[in-house]
Amino acid sequence: MNIRSKKKRSRQVSIQDVSHFQPLPDLRRLGKWIRHAVDGLTSGEISVRIVDATESASLNERYRRRAGPTNVLAFSGTEPPASSPGDCELLGDLVICAPVVTSEAREQGKSLDAHWAHIAIHGVLHLLGYDHATDVEAKIMERREKELLESLGFEDPYRDESR
Repeated sequence: MNIRSKKKRSRQVSIQDVSHFQPLPDLRRLGKWIRHAVDGLTSGEISVRIVDATESASLNERYRRRAGPTNVLAFSGTEPPASSPGDCELLGDLVICAPVVTSEAREQGKSLDAHWAHIAIHGVLHLLGYDHATDVEAKIMERREKELLESLGFEDPYRDESR
């Protein structure tokens, strides 16, 4: 299934589901969560590919040199800025592994929508330059994730983690 949704011409999300995995969140809501994460910050297009564990593991090995599937991979855009009104700069691509996200939601006792929203927002923040390689970076990124998720009506995704 392919869905192309638009809030404004300047913020576009293209979603491609090649996972054939169920259950998935409503893909229009997924697009809304992603657009929400960039709202007011920048314009551009984000492409999302929902994949199975095999494709995720292959990409994770190739680009991160890590074995096994992962919940989300973020690939920043490399296109030059848009040159004419109405054109969009490519912010990047997200690859979300449906079975990993579903398994994590179950293991963490979170609703499927809450965890998908968190993972989608987490990936978008990576595209916007956020990282969690250090404790300081992680705290900044987590604070932004919490703010965005709360504004969408979701609870703090880190509420049960001890830090």
